[in-house]
Amino acid sequence: MTTGVWLVGARGSVATTAVVGAAAVAAGLTPPTGCVTESPDFAGTRLPDLGDLVFGGHDVAGADLAKRAEQLVRSGVVPAGLPELVTDDLAAADAEIRPGVRVPVDARDQATAAAALASDIAAFRERRGLDRVVVINVASTEPPAGEHPAHGSLDALSAALASGNDVLPASSLYAYAALTAGCPYVDFTPSTGARLPALDELARRRGVPYAGRDGKTGETLLKSVLAPMFAQRALRVRAWSGTNLLGGGDGATLADPAAAAAKNASKSLVVGETLGYPVDGQVHIDYVADLGDWKTAWDHVVFDGFLGARMSLQFTWQGCDSALAAPLILDLARLMDLAHASGRAGPVNELAFFFKDPVGADGTTGGPGVDHALATQYATLRSWAASR
Repeated sequence: MTTGVWLVGARGSVATTAVVGAAAVAAGLTPPTGCVTESPDFAGTRLPDLGDLVFGGHDVAGADLAKRAEQLVRSGVVPAGLPELVTDDLAAADAEIRPGVRVPVDARDQATAAAALASDIAAFRERRGLDRVVVINVASTEPPAGEHPAHGSLDALSAALASGNDVLPASSLYAYAALTAGCPYVDFTPSTGARLPALDELARRRGVPYAGRDGKTGETLLKSVLAPMFAQRALRVRAWSGTNLLGGGDGATLADPAAAAAKNASKSLVVGETLGYPVDGQVHIDYVADLGDWKTAWDHVVFDGFLGARMSLQFTWQGCDSALAAPLILDLARLMDLAHASGRAGPVNELAFFFKDPVGADGTTGGPGVDHALATQYATLRSWAASR
């Protein structure tokens, strides 16, 4: 069983780290640290081997993967000398990267652009003789999309596109192309992506699954563990504030308040949803160029104990965003392959374990089947994977 992994943002830090990591693990050069699906809990699950993943993708950037890998070596993300050991894998993946699109689309309307994107994916599948292709969006975060009548139903969206109207944000254009090509789609960013009623309808009609959104790799991962602790111990949280310092391309993108709004919204969900009541405090994101591919998060939690005793918790999380995200990309590719092979269509809410803003069973945020507690999400994931 050979599975294609088509990455939107294929020459970015996360994508490059995933390609290097998959090749290195498959060759026995490094252990699969951080890969959930490589743990004993998933032994015997019908997942494609890491060595059977074939990479390609879309990107608007021009630098090849080998150069990006060397930049990641200099940043301390990838071990020195490792890119040279997987040169052939990097070259093979780079040869399968095709030009992406921006919105507004250059000289083409969105219907034409989407058809070209879908054709690229279908050609990749045929050229490499793949059983299926999983499309994963790891591109830069975009501002939240405004509501548009065409987003409400597939017929309305199809009519708008056929009329030459540009109605989709870039992430949703890629999602539309992936679903049209009959491919599972994953939103790893907080961008709109497949989170539109029209695209949910398209996924169900085409019989393909989708999942997302916004990968849970750092501060929110800790929140999804700590918030249930406060709830289960009946401790009243009064305020929860966080400051995030980000470098790299993601940090530069989130320096734009419009793009940061989408990220902050997904990062703020878990506390209130888990505790069941509003909590004071805000999440802040600041761009610090010198941090490169690294990030630091500092959180301050104020809570009440017995007899109203006021107490606090503070924690600091420092990590490499690409190294935290890349193994999850490999997990999601394998699990979405499993979902598609088992006939799943529409949202795969059982993959909520991986996301800050997981899709519900009805395709909405916070819909049926969504629980933000990490332990509960993990139990659901294990049970689902074992039953396929």
